[in-house]
Amino acid sequence: MRPLTLLLLFAVALLPSRLLAHHGWSQYHRDQTVTITGLITEVDFTNPHVSIKVEAGGKTWKAIMAPVYGMQTRGLPSGSLRSGMEVTLVGHPHRSNPNEMRAERITVGGKTVELR
Repeated sequence: MRPLTLLLLFAVALLPSRLLAHHGWSQYHRDQTVTITGLITEVDFTNPHVSIKVEAGGKTWKAIMAPVYGMQTRGLPSGSLRSGMEVTLVGHPHRSNPNEMRAERITVGGKTVELR
């Protein structure tokens, strides 16, 4: 077989595993929106999606945001979100975890950024 054919076959064989590795957004209520304001307690600025934990309304929320590259291109590079900062998040709540949301918008330091 030609090298290009082998490369294409290899790429096609890996495709299903890459698709399964990334979760979908179906576990979030698309028709419901929540807004929270609180203090960041934890930041995980890694792929596949940046996430933060926020103390708000007497509970700790986990907010799933854009991938690292998306955060950077939208003006929120690594280091722009730190523990102790006040944030307002708007997003969709998780269907089975009442303390998790998929963030669509974040306001931090007087700057509002659309994440999707």
